[in-house]
Amino acid sequence: MSTDQTDTERASETGVTVDEDVTDLYTEYGEDRLPPGQRETDRFPVLSKSGTPSWDREEWTFEVWGAVEETLTFDYDAFRELPAVTQRQDFHCVTGWSKLDCAFTGVPFPEIVERAGVHHDAVHVMFHALDGYTTNLPLEACDREEVLFAWGYDGERLPTDHGGPLRVVTPHKYAYKGAKWVTGVEFLTEPERGYWEKRGYSNTANPWAEERYS
Repeated sequence: MSTDQTDTERASETGVTVDEDVTDLYTEYGEDRLPPGQRETDRFPVLSKSGTPSWDREEWTFEVWGAVEETLTFDYDAFRELPAVTQRQDFHCVTGWSKLDCAFTGVPFPEIVERAGVHHDAVHVMFHALDGYTTNLPLEACDREEVLFAWGYDGERLPTDHGGPLRVVTPHKYAYKGAKWVTGVEFLTEPERGYWEKRGYSNTANPWAEERYS
């Protein structure tokens, strides 16, 4: 697909109308949209540390805690009522494949920051997931409109094997920084490492610098 197509042209092909196209964010990091060492694919492979967990819509909650003014808890319906956008993003897996022009729908990270009243001494974020997975990023790397708590993909509800009911998408990082089946976000005053970061994966995970491993 041409990278200079308009949103209208893309929407006519995919049937999905997007609010924002953020596929040009690569210009912050490099000259090429496809990061070095990556290959483009039309498929969307499913990868996880231990398989797809089960979840119950009536019992699922999303929580926000740590260095915040207000601890937040949302059930499924309440989270779906939060202001959301549909963005066209690129998705880069640390294993070497990239899927371009994904349409994700979800709540921008800054919306959660504002609602929780994150403390000034918060410097780091830890995402938590149903399967026990965790992953970390500096707060400044998360507090941007392109980081979404995504519940939709290509105009449909996010499939469970891709992280439904809710996953984080981080188009400026390798995808292991975007937890699937996310159940909460913790704001930290000191850096901590998540599941793969403790096992030798990069803390920073910049695809254009090929920061795959520590």
